[in-house]
Amino acid sequence: MRDLGFVGFLGALLLLGLKRPFIFVLGYIYIDIVSPQRLSYYLLNSIPVSLVMFALAIVGWAATDRKTDMRIAPRQILLFIFLCYCGLTTYYLAAFQVEAFDKWDWAWKSMIFAIFLPLTLRTKLRIEMVLMFMALALSAIVIGAGMKTVFGGSGYGSFAMMVDDNSGLYEDSTLTTAAIMMIPIILWFTKFGTVFKPDWKVSLFCYAIIFACLLTPIGTQARTGLVCIAFLAILMLRDVKRKGVYIAGAAVLGLVSLPLLPSAFSERMGTIATFQADESASTRIAVWRWTFEFVQEHPLGGGFDAYRENAVAYYTTERVEGSATNGVNRRFIVDRGRAYHSSYFEVLGEQGWIGLALWLLIQGIGIIRMEAIRRRYRGDRAPEGQQWVAPLATALQHSQLTYLLGMLFVGLAYQPIFLMILSVQMGLDTYLTRLRKGDGWKPLKEQAEPPGAQPLAPGAQI
Repeated sequence: MRDLGFVGFLGALLLLGLKRPFIFVLGYIYIDIVSPQRLSYYLLNSIPVSLVMFALAIVGWAATDRKTDMRIAPRQILLFIFLCYCGLTTYYLAAFQVEAFDKWDWAWKSMIFAIFLPLTLRTKLRIEMVLMFMALALSAIVIGAGMKTVFGGSGYGSFAMMVDDNSGLYEDSTLTTAAIMMIPIILWFTKFGTVFKPDWKVSLFCYAIIFACLLTPIGTQARTGLVCIAFLAILMLRDVKRKGVYIAGAAVLGLVSLPLLPSAFSERMGTIATFQADESASTRIAVWRWTFEFVQEHPLGGGFDAYRENAVAYYTTERVEGSATNGVNRRFIVDRGRAYHSSYFEVLGEQGWIGLALWLLIQGIGIIRMEAIRRRYRGDRAPEGQQWVAPLATALQHSQLTYLLGMLFVGLAYQPIFLMILSVQMGLDTYLTRLRKGDGWKPLKEQAEPPGAQPLAPGAQI
């Protein structure tokens, strides 16, 4: 039955896409996030559904979309340069060619789609629909994860969500980072959505998804999720009118939830205090040191999966409680081929200093541009009909900052859902630039006369 449901839904998207080709883009987003071919027993796992939908998206855009005043964002060019550089390191520098090409096989597709997506975001409705499909596709995973958490299932590395495969977006730390990252965008839909007009039903569903997102770190027992929740709460503080009430409410909520948390979750979160008390954290520190030493000898990077070359040694400490005295057991461990457990060190080890500089530049420009848009369209500066812009720029910025924090502890540099956030940022930026150039409107310039009515076509057409 599950296979029939997937086939029926994808078939409906294909039929709708024949009339509105942009729906092919939405279909690819759904496939990239949910991966129905991995969940299918036999109907989809033998068909390259991702390739088919992406090809249809490209053809549909090329055949039907207007190309007049098409704008290329600087970050699209930088991302293309980064893609080419990754290809060069894969072909010429990778020590583990088979493993490197396995990763290259999906990483280049993620980056190509991230470069292509902003070209399709010519209207406000399209931007909203991309974000809506991202949120709903992710909710298909986190709602199930939240229900499993409530009914008692949890465990780091063993928290199966629809598929018994701890990889990709279904990997524990990856999912928790994506879930927390999506919260600001879901909140935006409670006030400014147009596909589903904001009302109590939309708000209730959005808050239910947010609750499921917050439950995901508990079920997966991923410490990254707890760190991201705390960081996002701090980021949201700057837009709260009653900051004292917000802080007090967050503190009370935290205190009330503590007795309700599973003991296994509390014990795992307790290892955040010191990396030596946890073997996983000790491994990360050792691998990061190895990576820094590796790029001293290989400044251009070692290609995808260069970490397989590492051999790290480290100490862990464990408190031993006895009947008479308490002691500390210190162990010396040697490990080989351990993953980076950090996107920053992942890019550094695989693409070297040049790749890391490009990647950080792409991320940094996104933060700066969203802040510029936020200030430019904030409050009374926004023209009639553009009040949604500043809150969306803020949500996208908060989402990006949240996943950048999560990336400190998880290798997510090439994961599609995080690159899609960058794509929507680029699409929003070029869309607003197109409106300003077309209307001759200067947001920061005071106007003696009220601005005229904004044309409906740019934001109302799909």
